[in-house]
Amino acid sequence: MSKLTTILILAGGLALSGCQSAATTGSTGRAGEFGCIAGTVGGAVVGGLVGSTIGAGTGQLWAVGTGATLGAAGGNALTCY
Repeated sequence: MSKLTTILILAGGLALSGCQSAATTGSTGRAGEFGCIAGTVGGAVVGGLVGSTIGAGTGQLWAVGTGATLGAAGGNALTCY
């Protein structure tokens, strides 16, 4: 794995962790927090699976990473408020 790929993965994880902290400050309780995390993780899994069907070789790796990142952002937007 190249240095650029590692940096992009770490930056994406850091960005997603920033999104998660906002849900814990509300009055939704533990059930709302679980739904938020489940939506984010579920979106990442679905996005990664969709991304794995695109490209070949190194391009497929980038497609999986991009799909997982966009899926997590979409799942977070749908389940966290």
